[in-house]
Amino acid sequence: MALAQRVICLSSDLVDSGDGIRFEVERHGRSQPAFAVRYGGRVYAYLNRCAHLPMELDWKAGKFFDIAGSLLICSTHGAVYEPRTGRCVGGPCNNAGLVPVFIEEREGRVFMKEIPDGGR
Repeated sequence: MALAQRVICLSSDLVDSGDGIRFEVERHGRSQPAFAVRYGGRVYAYLNRCAHLPMELDWKAGKFFDIAGSLLICSTHGAVYEPRTGRCVGGPCNNAGLVPVFIEEREGRVFMKEIPDGGR
């Protein structure tokens, strides 16, 4: 079965270590916030939910990176995550990680691959 795809933004909307794009995904029968960022020239996407407590990461819409632009940071408790993997690298996230959202960048656009319910 092929996965459904939808455009979440233009490639040019994401600047390396810059603001992210917020979007919604359907997971387990309900809409959940997610985000995409560009880091090291590639686009990565995760559910917008800290692994420490179920709070959104960005302190202001689209602000996901720390001041150096090298880590994703939870604005509520300071948990920090590696942008390429979503792995916790510091703070109260206790080695838990961000939940990835499957995306693909092609033809100047970023697509989200919709996972059938019951998928991760």
